[in-house]
Amino acid sequence: MSTSKGRILLVDDDRLVLVTLSDGLRQAGYEVIDTDNGDDAILQARAQRPDLALLDIRMEGKSGFDVAAYLRDQGGVPFMFLSAFTDEATAQQARDLGALAHLGKPLDMERLLPEVERAFAKVRSGEIAAVAPRLPAANEDPRSQTVSIALGVLMHRHSLDRHQALERLRRLAQAEGRTVIAEAERVLEAVELLSLPKTI
Repeated sequence: MSTSKGRILLVDDDRLVLVTLSDGLRQAGYEVIDTDNGDDAILQARAQRPDLALLDIRMEGKSGFDVAAYLRDQGGVPFMFLSAFTDEATAQQARDLGALAHLGKPLDMERLLPEVERAFAKVRSGEIAAVAPRLPAANEDPRSQTVSIALGVLMHRHSLDRHQALERLRRLAQAEGRTVIAEAERVLEAVELLSLPKTI
């Protein structure tokens, strides 16, 4: 939307927190993409390119730390953590990942909005220009991440464990005459299409 102050990816497995913060951020003028798990968060980030991500840490599937590492290394999206875990080890891990902030729960809009506005001010001033995506290391196969994300999607959508999701992916690939990697890419493309905002 043209009047949006910025696009935020909000990820929290607590539906009440998700709805409350989403509504508050929208009322403050932000466009919000919300999801309740880390696997979908990565897909939404790939499809919709948020300006900032607000991440819960402990979630089913990929954790907030996993999502943050993806955003930092592949997407170049700044992020902050919203978590009930405020111990020093968790805070240090958040700092090591490059989080703009680590806010403890319970959290209300009076505490969250100033942090969000501060983050957007830093991005606009160039103080934290969007981080350049990390290039894969020479010995790292970027296709392995595609398969890993596709497995996460299948696990979440169909309540499967990792082994069952891999078997399902292999069966789909075999049925369509594709490689597992090609089928994984097809799964991600399909989910990305579904997650795009509707134009009507």
